[in-house]
Amino acid sequence: MAARAQNKSVSGIFGALNALPFSWVFAGIAVLLAGAYWYTSSGESPDQGPIAYTEDEIAHARPFRAVHEMGGSVPIPFLPTDRPQPKIAVPSTFYDFGVVGARQVVRREFLVRNEGEAPLTISRAYTTCGCTVADFSARVIAPGKAALITLIFDAGFHDVRGQVVKRGIIIENNDRTSSKAEIWVRAAVARS
Repeated sequence: MAARAQNKSVSGIFGALNALPFSWVFAGIAVLLAGAYWYTSSGESPDQGPIAYTEDEIAHARPFRAVHEMGGSVPIPFLPTDRPQPKIAVPSTFYDFGVVGARQVVRREFLVRNEGEAPLTISRAYTTCGCTVADFSARVIAPGKAALITLIFDAGFHDVRGQVVKRGIIIENNDRTSSKAEIWVRAAVARS
């Protein structure tokens, strides 16, 4: 008798599922899978390795710190089109810190290279949140050189315990073909 009651309750659950239109069940599964994919990948390919550079290729002209600011845009000093042009290259645009402590401060180095034939000028750089700053080794990068960027994320800046956060640096520059470059990091902030 107990076995029959158990079978009735199991068949009751499956019977309810059979009553749902197949398309609703399929759509729900598809949404769950898409959400899981977005959550784990966010379209970026993480670069977890060290940044490769030599000290000779790093520019040091006019270092500065990028912070979170909501101010207006600064005019970009584009060069005349009939002259040699800069070309920005950002070899690594994403890094996943993994799990960090609720008050931990973490750092990651990135490079911005100039693969063009004229100086690359960073007219403005800013971060997407006050918990993130970025130190640039140079504002003006000669052809064949690179600026070293040290991104610093402070998990304790505001309460994001138990959350996965994504923060970025926006780099406005005088490359006509790519005048706005972005670098992003992600961190899973521990609850304590």
